[in-house]
Amino acid sequence: MKLKLDKALSLVAIGVLSGIGSVQAAPVYEIVNLDEATYDLLGTIDGTRNGYAMGVDANDQLVGISKGKKKLDVDDVDDGIIDVEDGIAPEEKITYSIFKPIEANNFTFTAAGNAAESWKPEFFSIAGSTAPGSTDSEGEVIVNSIDTFFYGLNSNNVKVGSYTAPEKQLPYVGTLEDQDFWYYRDFELRGVAVSTATEPATELPLVPPYTTFTREAVGDKPAATVELGGWSAAAAVNENNIAVGYGSTDLVSFSKDRINQCIDDFNAKPEFPVPIDVCVQAYQYPDVNNNRRNIQYQTRALVWDLNNIDTAGNPLVTELPLGLTPPDNSTLVFTAQGLGINNNDDVVGRSHVYRNGDTDRLRQDAAYWKKDTNGDYQYNWVNFNDDEVYSSMAYDINDSGILIGNYRKYIGGYLRDKFFTLDTNTAGEKPVTPEDFTPGISDLSSKAKDINNKGQVVGYIEVTYDKEQSRPKAGFLFNYNDKEFLNLNDRLVCESKGYVSTGETTWERKKITIQDGTGESLTYESDIYVVEANSINEDGTIVGTAFIRKPRYQFDINGNLILDENTKQPLFELSGNGDPVTSYLPRMVVLKPTSGEACTYTDVVEEKPYERKGAASFAWLFALPLLWLRRRSLK
Repeated sequence: MKLKLDKALSLVAIGVLSGIGSVQAAPVYEIVNLDEATYDLLGTIDGTRNGYAMGVDANDQLVGISKGKKKLDVDDVDDGIIDVEDGIAPEEKITYSIFKPIEANNFTFTAAGNAAESWKPEFFSIAGSTAPGSTDSEGEVIVNSIDTFFYGLNSNNVKVGSYTAPEKQLPYVGTLEDQDFWYYRDFELRGVAVSTATEPATELPLVPPYTTFTREAVGDKPAATVELGGWSAAAAVNENNIAVGYGSTDLVSFSKDRINQCIDDFNAKPEFPVPIDVCVQAYQYPDVNNNRRNIQYQTRALVWDLNNIDTAGNPLVTELPLGLTPPDNSTLVFTAQGLGINNNDDVVGRSHVYRNGDTDRLRQDAAYWKKDTNGDYQYNWVNFNDDEVYSSMAYDINDSGILIGNYRKYIGGYLRDKFFTLDTNTAGEKPVTPEDFTPGISDLSSKAKDINNKGQVVGYIEVTYDKEQSRPKAGFLFNYNDKEFLNLNDRLVCESKGYVSTGETTWERKKITIQDGTGESLTYESDIYVVEANSINEDGTIVGTAFIRKPRYQFDINGNLILDENTKQPLFELSGNGDPVTSYLPRMVVLKPTSGEACTYTDVVEEKPYERKGAASFAWLFALPLLWLRRRSLK
């Protein structure tokens, strides 16, 4: 049976499962956040479209990020026959401007295996943020202006991530009609550590070393101080309550010129002065034409000791060495980030470095920092000894000192990412590129995200070899000790792939029935596909992102929901055959080892969902705060 109703996918084939293979040595997994009644993934918080699981601890607790507010909500369906969760609604388009109220689009959540509703995502408030659709005492919807992100956690109930400052307003003075306020915030991103060991939860902002711009009076230019807020984010925390991340340590020279311009323009325009904070905010937002921020910071990898708090309420922070010494009066951006940490307090990430000391070979390369006998962190370059490697990064390191990450280089004429491992215990050891599906080094891009102390590595990899098309991805599991490499979708039990049993050895896609706004029943086939694995604990529990198939609602060219003339209920988009047009949504997924058997095939090829577009998971660590791959000089 050939599907003709999927816009978002290019499927190879679909059919009926005809058998289950025998138990193998490789682990078998089941998805444990699958609602048995609705066959839906419990994978995001109410009011959002997409969900991503970021980290899981030893106590079967996880943290994640929900992204994308829905345009379709409960107000669009008046107690009718349509469940708003049945289908896919467009994401509400949210843009940022000093002339518009700030509306958040990223929300943190937690989930746990031992919760009252096992593994159900629950909204988690940071810095007073509110869940989508929250209302005040008068029933008015609260517009939440605080974006929040969780990236990691430990088993001491400490969670780390970042958040934005809430919206502030200043009375508007200018020539625009019907404009009452300017809108701005005190900072664009700030690291945070949250302890839920006691009630209420304790929040600890992780303030970066540099937050304030100061200039002295020169000639007719008055002295001024401007609070910029700086950047910071915490990416991981170990069992010793040591958090690692990065933060601003200075302002880049061309950005200082822009701040000075804000100050001078304010003083030069007494009739219609643009407040300095508002002018700075306009520069802090990404440029709509090139998505680049016009204020950038010198950034360094940081370690925060959450056990050591000073009188101001800030944890002891240590700035880790950069991989080079910046030249005097340089106009370039030099960046280092800490992304992972083990229980020996070893840190991994990346840093700018002059390869082999050559100042003409400035690169962003994977790095790790270990303490010397004096307790001071020392920088270590991950040297591939390969001039064709464009850049690299390290994501994690286990307690045995095995580091994982990825590098970028041209393979077969195309720029690819490949994951690597490195034993940091032996001086001079070189990174190793593991084999994936074929002997040797394939041209399939892959990224490793996490490694546990058993040497199990998780991440994602491309699964097709078409060089001219976007390549679908799948979550993988790699065993560092025996070098076994597995596509996680090949290790799922049949129920976790969207199948139901039709006999002792036969299976078929589960049929999902929905009601259209006309009252007609429509049917489509379930499908679940793991596209990335972000974290694995010592028990082998894996969390990440999966695609789940959903039908699409109909919207007109203006983005308005199309309703049936009689019932006033939403309509689903239909194919020429009258079947629901379906697409795929990314949702949090939790995989648990099981004693069951993995699904196998005899006469069908597993379908490969379309590669997810847009930001996800660790992309937030890079895309939001820093455009660190770019070097800029003052023009």
